Amino acid sequence: MIGRWHGLVVDCPDPSALAEFYQRLLGMVRVQDEPDWVVIGDAPDRPGVAFQRAADFRAPTWPDGEVPQQMHFDVRVDDLEAAEATVLAIGATRQPGGGDRFRVYTDPVGHPFCLVSW
Repeated sequence: MIGRWHGLVVDCPDPSALAEFYQRLLGMVRVQDEPDWVVIGDAPDRPGVAFQRAADFRAPTWPDGEVPQQMHFDVRVDDLEAAEATVLAIGATRQPGGGDRFRVYTDPVGHPFCLVSW
């Protein structure tokens, strides 16, 4: 092992707003909060997800690929129907694709993510 995972950094136009979306989606708390950099996680000493302001941000155009998806989360849920209603209410958009055990969405700035049920 060379090192340990510290975090994932996501470019976006408004770090605070996108962090709020993912806090609600993932049940994490804000562990660092600056105008151009927000980190959420389980605790300050554990790996987290950071959101950094990108002045020239171009939203992914998934699934056509003109602007690649850049990254995506797979979020495990117990009930796809209930989880879908909740993510739509907090600003997600349903996308084509999916199957019996997963569905595809985009966050408020266009990054795709999946809800996965086993």
